Amino acid sequence: MTTPDPERCPLCGGDNRCAMELERATGQPQPPCWCTTAQFPPDLLARLPPEAAGKACICAACLAAGDHSHLETRT
Repeated sequence: MTTPDPERCPLCGGDNRCAMELERATGQPQPPCWCTTAQFPPDLLARLPPEAAGKACICAACLAAGDHSHLETRT
């Protein structure tokens, strides 16, 4: 089991642009993260590796992809 990188999407490995992680890393206040108002479909959440749940955000590109079946879970 690998430790998820909180700055990377656990599905595609891209930058997840998480404002909450940026604030944690820099100590600088950030506006609310885009993900706090986003709706994540259950099929997309089901693709998360268990170790990434609650520790690394899905990126906006993966959320916007629509058909999530093509995404491969990164380990």
